[in-house]
Amino acid sequence: MQHYTTKWIEDWCNDNGWTDWFIERSMYWGFPPNAVMPMPIPSQALRAIKAEKGFCFEEKVWCSAAIFSAVLGGVFSYFMSSPMPMLAAFTFCAIVTACLEDETLECS
Repeated sequence: MQHYTTKWIEDWCNDNGWTDWFIERSMYWGFPPNAVMPMPIPSQALRAIKAEKGFCFEEKVWCSAAIFSAVLGGVFSYFMSSPMPMLAAFTFCAIVTACLEDETLECS
């Protein structure tokens, strides 16, 4: 799952003089000013972008799907008198939550 839109990364790179950015293994790389070797975009910059912009469209869709599945699972569990729909909704929400974790923002 991409946690940033290409426009956000492109704008940051243009503002800070980085060129030819690319994504490799969910890490954002680019060429810093006056450099000949690509470097990862600093995690502080990614944190600042995320704090300013919030969720991207893809993350919003997945969050909405998780909320919808939780509500639907609760309704079906009530009417079917069975915990299985709620269990399925919980499983889906757990998977979505794990996918929303941003592995590029490691604690320092």
